[in-house]
Amino acid sequence: MAINSVIFFIVILLQESIFLPFNPDARRDLSGMQLTEIGQFGLKRKARPNVPAHYHTGIDIKRSGNNYDSEPVFPIEVGRVISRRTDGPYANIIIEHTIKGVKIWTLYEHIAGIQVKVGDVVKPTIPIARFMNKDELNRHGWQFDHFHFEIIRVRPMKIEPTVKNPERFFNSYSLICYSLDDLQRYYFDPMEFLKSNLQ
Repeated sequence: MAINSVIFFIVILLQESIFLPFNPDARRDLSGMQLTEIGQFGLKRKARPNVPAHYHTGIDIKRSGNNYDSEPVFPIEVGRVISRRTDGPYANIIIEHTIKGVKIWTLYEHIAGIQVKVGDVVKPTIPIARFMNKDELNRHGWQFDHFHFEIIRVRPMKIEPTVKNPERFFNSYSLICYSLDDLQRYYFDPMEFLKSNLQ
């Protein structure tokens, strides 16, 4: 009985271990993470055609090396996939987590080679996707040579799936954060969250 209790306690601890969402030498060392020039959280993004000015709701993480074939993307913690978008450069995965008794959601966007589907339970030790490779970047644009990562405070917006994206059930609030109040209402600063929770 005591051994089972210890094993259960260890499993719970492991389930609440936060890791970086990519694969540097040390997955708990923030010094290995680099952002793009305009990839900081809360940066004001200018309006562009069909997209009003808004605040950047996540961080844009550069690949950790020169692997342009199979650089993996990982979930930060155990969770369950609730949405998957697979079309082109805006492909993304949204994962629901319970961390220290609180639900949060993470989004991984501008990814390719998605290896999970809605309903899958994911672990931080197994890749869920990868950075785009050179062929994909040549096709979609080298501005996508990163992946966008968000930590969402409130349940993402429910949307109707389409024939093109039959597993896209949710959307984040990324293009409707028009004020700093909106940003704080919907999002955690990923850098601050990771700094506080990496062990």
